[in-house]
Amino acid sequence: MKRLITDAWHAPIMVIHGVTFDAADLPALIAERDGEVAGLLTYHRDGDALEIVSLNAFTPGGGVGSALIEAARELAPARLWVVTTNDNLDALRFYQRRGFRMVAVAPDAVTAARAIKPSIPLIGEYGIPLRDEITLEIRL
Repeated sequence: MKRLITDAWHAPIMVIHGVTFDAADLPALIAERDGEVAGLLTYHRDGDALEIVSLNAFTPGGGVGSALIEAARELAPARLWVVTTNDNLDALRFYQRRGFRMVAVAPDAVTAARAIKPSIPLIGEYGIPLRDEITLEIRL
């Protein structure tokens, strides 16, 4: 699991909303297809909420991410939430199409996270400067 997370995120350490997680130590949901790991979702439970810390579908477009979200919904008591970055247009589309709503923007949160995890790039997906965190949630 640590290798999969490191390959996807450059390190197992995730800095989200000012909190540092070692994603390899978190509970996880794993999707398999034909005996191979097809997807991985790590999460953190806090009271009545379940936070998605990382989500990777290693075979995009095959329904793996959606299946992992559905499994996480079943574990979440009242709220399922996730934080992504301003450059991650694919994730913003993915989560909103599955019922998540944007509930907060933290300007320059990625800039602060970079002090803890310097491997976070300055420029993200689609050539967009990587600066802000966007929180999305589903109330259950």
